[in-house]
Amino acid sequence: MAPEIPGSEPASGTPSPAGGTALLRVALALFFVGLLAIVAIFVVHATDHTPGLALYLVAMACPIGFLLGIVSALRAGRRVRGEE
Repeated sequence: MAPEIPGSEPASGTPSPAGGTALLRVALALFFVGLLAIVAIFVVHATDHTPGLALYLVAMACPIGFLLGIVSALRAGRRVRGEE
């Protein structure tokens, strides 16, 4: 049997960590979509064309995903601290 780590079992009254995991997955997806849009903007500029407004708007997903990732980390830390 694996050794038990104190505090590793979620209490019955606390929310499951699946909500935090889902928020982190959304944050990562938004961040990488925005990052791809930023790379696409550079590629379009390199070919002497002007990127469209839609590409700039999609690039805004990068900082939004970054902020959601921070929120997810803070919520996960607060959840662990609350269990002690």
